[in-house]
Formats: sequence, structure tokens, C-alpha cells
Amino acid sequence: MTMHLAFDVYGTLVNPQGMATHLQQDAGPAAAEVSQLWRQKQLEFSFRRGLMRVYEDFGVCTRQALRHAMASSGFSMSAVREDELMDAYLTLPAFDDAAPVLEQLGDRYPRFAFSNGSYPALEKVLGHNHLLEHLDGLVSVDDIRSFKPDPAVYAHARRATGAMDQPLCLVSCNGWDVIGARASGLLAVWVQRDPEVVFEDWGLAPSAVIPDLHGLPEALATLDAR
Repeated sequence: MTMHLAFDVYGTLVNPQGMATHLQQDAGPAAAEVSQLWRQKQLEFSFRRGLMRVYEDFGVCTRQALRHAMASSGFSMSAVREDELMDAYLTLPAFDDAAPVLEQLGDRYPRFAFSNGSYPALEKVLGHNHLLEHLDGLVSVDDIRSFKPDPAVYAHARRATGAMDQPLCLVSCNGWDVIGARASGLLAVWVQRDPEVVFEDWGLAPSAVIPDLHGLPEALATLDAR
């Protein structure tokens, strides 16, 4: 049996905190804090939309979260500046380990990006970082109009990657995503990029834990051997 890999994008392959650089002209020394709040609210808004069944694509969640983060932090922005920041979000920087590890994995595993982002956004940000060439395909929640960690999203990933009768392994730095995948019967590798982040105890442990993507080939080899 061939293990298929589903890579989370935001936080795993590309770094959302790269927006702190762009926010310096708007928020000055508070740019990092505003960027973190933006990311936090982006996820919160997507979770809430999934529960409420009031779907708008991830770009809408991102824009609304930006407005909230700026207003909550006491900053204002023009409509033009808002559009500029949203455009910049499509060019988030990749983590240094993303391209080398995807290339190292080669043809051993079918590799897919699996994200809350829409297809145009994924094509833009992954293409900007030359990661598309190392992937076999993209899977977006936009297909079923819900968001991770909805179990329907992980079931869709199985279908879309062709892993219905093969093991599917999520690779994500987001603990909530790992928990969602494990609850849906997937394997899941947690990329613990921040050593101070504690994995939430839901009784659903990651299949493997690695500090960065460089540890992924060894972790996968161990999972293959089980």
C-alpha cells in the first residue's frame, strides 16, 4: 500500500507571520502582534463559518480577520491599503525546509497540498514559492464549502487524493488540524515548529511529531514500517 501525503499550506509550507513585514508601515512596532491576531481571527472565523454553515471562501475570512485585527489594535487602513495587504498574502514566504523536503520525497509518496484556501489562492502562493512543481495536486475545502476540522473535509481529502483504500497522512503544524485528521481516521504528522507550543490533550495523539519538515522522511519511514 502506498501512503499518500496531504500537506497543510498556511503555517506548514508557507509562513503567515511573513505578513508582519508588510504590516510594519501600518502598525509599526506592533506589526508582529497584529499579524498574530490576524492569523488567529482568520482561523476562528473559518471555524465559525463551518459550524454555522455560512460558507464564504478563505479569502473572505482572511479579509474580515484583517479588518478586525487592525481595528482591535487601534489602527485604520484605506480600502486601497486593504487590497494591497490581501495581495501580499498571496505571496507569503515559504519556510526554508518546504521545497527541499518535498523534492527529497520525490516520487516515493503522492504529495498533495490540502488547505482551507481556494484553488486560485493556493496556485498563487505555492507557485510564487516554486512549490507547485513538487506536488501531485491540490485539494481545497472550497470543493465542499466547509472548513477543517469538519470531518467532511478530511473525507473529501481521501477522495480527492485517490487514497480511499490507501493510508492518507496529513502533515501539519496546526495541532487542531492534526486532531481533526486523527478523529477522522487519518494518520497525521505534527510539525512542531515552535518548541514552546503544547499539543492539546484530546486523547488523539499525532502519529509522529517532528520539529520541522527535515524530520519528515524519517518519520514516514517509521510509519511505513508499522
